[in-house]
Amino acid sequence: MAVTTAGRAPIVPMLARQTWAEFLKLWRVPAFTLTSLFLPVMFCAFIGIGSSSEVISPGVTFGAYFLASMAVYSVANVMIFSFGISVATERGMKMDVLMRATPLPPPVYLLSKCLTAIVFAALTLVVLFPFAYIAGGVRLDADVWATLAFRVLAGSIPFIALGFAIGYLSGPNSAVAVINLIYLPTAFASGLFFPKSLLPDFIQRIAPYLPLHFFGQLGWDAIGAPTDESVTTDWLYLAVYGVLFFALALWAYRREESRKFS
Repeated sequence: MAVTTAGRAPIVPMLARQTWAEFLKLWRVPAFTLTSLFLPVMFCAFIGIGSSSEVISPGVTFGAYFLASMAVYSVANVMIFSFGISVATERGMKMDVLMRATPLPPPVYLLSKCLTAIVFAALTLVVLFPFAYIAGGVRLDADVWATLAFRVLAGSIPFIALGFAIGYLSGPNSAVAVINLIYLPTAFASGLFFPKSLLPDFIQRIAPYLPLHFFGQLGWDAIGAPTDESVTTDWLYLAVYGVLFFALALWAYRREESRKFS
């Protein structure tokens, strides 16, 4: 009698199905979807539109500057705020325990979450860019729009790791407070809401050491605004932060796995 051996399902179809499931799970949560997609638009409406045509540097209007800032903010918001909270909430609901009981490999489960975060980040730009164009009168060349979108999506990868780390290090009830304490002050200090030249001197001295500062400079450089460092330097610093954040996320994940399953 022939003996059959069980084999693992192909990784790519498994990843595609799990990513789709993760996307639908988050899409069906209005608190996540509406906050991720429309909070940056609200900031643009309240802050950016009124002074959109004001020139802040040669060839750069405040509307274009604020669009780049909100593109960075919206993408990082998905990775850190919305995504980190969802990870902490799922831990509180024991979803990680449930997934551990399935044949799904842990790397596929984690990668599907990363892909879902990138998709949601791209959707925020799909909503934000037309709003800035129509309501804010922001006019950029096609290659500038494309460069801005590419930079903020690629530059967001380190913040996926930071969202994971916070999600695994904080509890479901404390995640919101922890992220608010970390993300919002650094977003303001990095110049995402107002140019750094308008911030207090002590904050201007702190800003060059913040990861959102380098992330923001990628967006500002894309629309032609002056920055403190070259684009290469910004990418290099983000890469260093990415290594640190991924190491922290891996440590937090392994600590959770050891605590629950060892």
